[in-house]
Amino acid sequence: MAKQVTTENFDNEVKNASIPVVIDMYATWCGPCKMMAPLFDQLAKELDGKYKLVKINIDEERDIAVKYNVSSIPTFLFLKNGTMVAKETGYMSKDALAKKITDHLGQ
Repeated sequence: MAKQVTTENFDNEVKNASIPVVIDMYATWCGPCKMMAPLFDQLAKELDGKYKLVKINIDEERDIAVKYNVSSIPTFLFLKNGTMVAKETGYMSKDALAKKITDHLGQ
């Protein structure tokens, strides 16, 4: 299961991560977010060690959402060395998200 990230642990979990990070920006009331959740958790297990997949609730962590200009959800942020390199928005299949991860963050 993907780890929940907050403002308190953001630097440790995301900024200082030793591997590329994918952030799922979501809300509990969002239908497409609920549909993505199990797919994102599956990828988190499958890609563990190669990529770090984490989740951020935009209602609880509004400052992070504002910082990364998240205006719709679900939004996926792709970070390398603590810097955002890409952003994708909307529901997608597990395979489509996996391809986006490798496209944006490398093999």
